[in-house]
Amino acid sequence: MIYDTLIIGGGLVGAAAAVALKQQGRSVALLEIRPPETNFSKLENSWDARLYAISPANQAFLHSLGAWPNESRVQAVQKMDVRGDNGGRIEFNAADIKSPRLTSILENRWLLAALWSHIHALNIPVFNQPAVTLESDIESAKLSLNDGQILNARLIIGADGANSWVRNQAGIEVKEDPYHHHGVVANFHTEKDHHGTAFQWFKNGEVLAYLPLPNRKISIVWSTANPDKLTSLSPEDLAATVTAEGEATLGKLSPLSPAFAFNLILRRPHSTVAQRILLMGDAAHTIHPLAGQGVNLGFGDVIEFVKISAKAQDLGAYQLLKQYQQNRLEPVRAMQLSCDGLFKLFGDEHTPALPWLRNTGLNLVNAAPFLKNQLIKHAMGL
Repeated sequence: MIYDTLIIGGGLVGAAAAVALKQQGRSVALLEIRPPETNFSKLENSWDARLYAISPANQAFLHSLGAWPNESRVQAVQKMDVRGDNGGRIEFNAADIKSPRLTSILENRWLLAALWSHIHALNIPVFNQPAVTLESDIESAKLSLNDGQILNARLIIGADGANSWVRNQAGIEVKEDPYHHHGVVANFHTEKDHHGTAFQWFKNGEVLAYLPLPNRKISIVWSTANPDKLTSLSPEDLAATVTAEGEATLGKLSPLSPAFAFNLILRRPHSTVAQRILLMGDAAHTIHPLAGQGVNLGFGDVIEFVKISAKAQDLGAYQLLKQYQQNRLEPVRAMQLSCDGLFKLFGDEHTPALPWLRNTGLNLVNAAPFLKNQLIKHAMGL
């Protein structure tokens, strides 16, 4: 059998692509070595520190798939409060653009369980063996698995993360620019109610974000050049440190989940397509998490490919893949440049007058409602 597409990687982007293309009537198979838990009751016993902010545009997309989960563990964000390092401040409010929310915060595993429930319901074949080799020609692609199975498809979609095996097999080079920062994440209980507000501080070349969760909980993402100063702390000392750095905005914090750190690297592959191969999600691009747009870009990849391939007979046709790459180039590069520029703007502690300039810029934008609302609409995908 030759599948229309074989997707390698069953994370959020790969799972969404599998569901969307299957619902389009395609023959789809998925390779994922570690399928996630889909029993929601088992997931309710703890909180995952890996969270995402899903834009309204992508929430609508997931709703269209029937894969938006129960909102008992989803937090709608109505406000964002961003503070600079020298008196600068900008506030975004969903009411200003007549929207019920700016974004939605939820756990990776909660959304993943919803998507994988649809994968099972749609009877999409799932293979759990590691891939060994990937070959392609002008007609199809062939994937050899560790157990000797050989899978054939018109198109291989690599949604297998930042260190993509598919990208490597395709011989696609990638430009990597390390930020020399790690993102440290952890969850906390809060003393005060966050009222659906996300907070962000730019201080001392670092970025700290409070992401609200239901029932007086938050998740933090702290971009720092010295992650050990946080991960080496006891849970109680970390909570006290995060409380102080966040100016006790939500009162005293208490630990909810352990902290862990991940390396921050800007990745730009030289191409996102090859013969019978297409990259999506982190395999195709990574960005700094300060704007929370990484997974939203990945869902944008899925939406674009599903749209342009709707009437295509061959999902791996050369012209179709080149069109996908061209259509995604501008929105991806624009977001990468924006996040990279913002990080460098607030990360520079040595250039004279720059602190004044960046904080004045925040205040000026905050005082310009039209510009501020256009910025937030763009981030929301509206």
